[in-house]
Amino acid sequence: MNSLRLLNLTVLLVSVALVGCDSVDSEDNTTTTSDGVLHSAFAEFDSNNVSVVLSGSEVIIETNGLPNHTSPYWSSEHELFVEPTVTTYQKMAPGDIDDFVGTYTLTVSSSPEKATNSSSTGLGAIGIAVSGSVIYNDEEGPGIPLDGAIGSLDFNGAHTGPQSFHYHLEPISFSDDDSNLIGVISDGFFLYGRKCNSTGTYPTDLDESGGHTAQTQHSESEEYHYHIENEVYLGSYYILFPGNYQGTASAIR
Repeated sequence: MNSLRLLNLTVLLVSVALVGCDSVDSEDNTTTTSDGVLHSAFAEFDSNNVSVVLSGSEVIIETNGLPNHTSPYWSSEHELFVEPTVTTYQKMAPGDIDDFVGTYTLTVSSSPEKATNSSSTGLGAIGIAVSGSVIYNDEEGPGIPLDGAIGSLDFNGAHTGPQSFHYHLEPISFSDDDSNLIGVISDGFFLYGRKCNSTGTYPTDLDESGGHTAQTQHSESEEYHYHIENEVYLGSYYILFPGNYQGTASAIR
C-alpha cells in the first residue's frame, strides 16, 4: 500500500473514530465501529477534500468540492493550473475553481437498497467523486442536453458553474477505460469506471442506469453498483451517469 493510500486511510479511520471504533480489518480496509461497518470503498476518497463518517445506519460524506488534480479551471496562480488542451479560453465556462469554495454534504444509507421505482436525477450535484468534486448528469439545463456545452469541458469532462466545479464525463485523471472507483451517487450506490473489476471487461448486463450486481474490488460478495456505460457520446466521450437513480436518493446540500 503506498504512502498516499495509508494517509487517506489513516485520516478516514480518525473520522470514523469520532463515532466509536471497535476494530479494524487491515486486510480489506473495512472499519467496524459500534454502529456497524463502513464500506471499504470510502477509503478511496481523497481525505484532504472529503470526510466520511459512519453514524448509526447512515454514512455522512462532506466535501469541499475541490478536485485534487490539474485543470485549466484553476486560477493561473494555483499550483494545479494547466493550460487548456481539449477546450480553449474562449469556450471555457466563466469562473475559476478557486471561486467555488464551499462544502457539500451527502447522507446515505450504509446499506443502500434498490427502490421499487427509479427516479430522475434532476439538475445539480447527483454524486461526490473520489477527487472531492461533485458529479452531474448529462444535462446542461432543464431538458437541455450537454451537446452545446461540450466544448467548455476540460480533459476530465468537467467545468465550472453555476455552483461548483463538476464532472459530466469520464474523468481521465483518476479513471480512464478501467474499473476504478469514480465516487458515490446520491442514492448510496458506488459508481465505477467502464470496466468491471470481476471480469476485467466491459459489463454487458447493465440496466438502464448503468448498474448491475457483481463483485467489485471493494467487496467480498456481489453488490449493486453503477458503471460509466461504454457507449460513445458525440463521437468520443463517455457520460458519467445518464440514467435514473435506482435507489432512494438524498439531496447534496
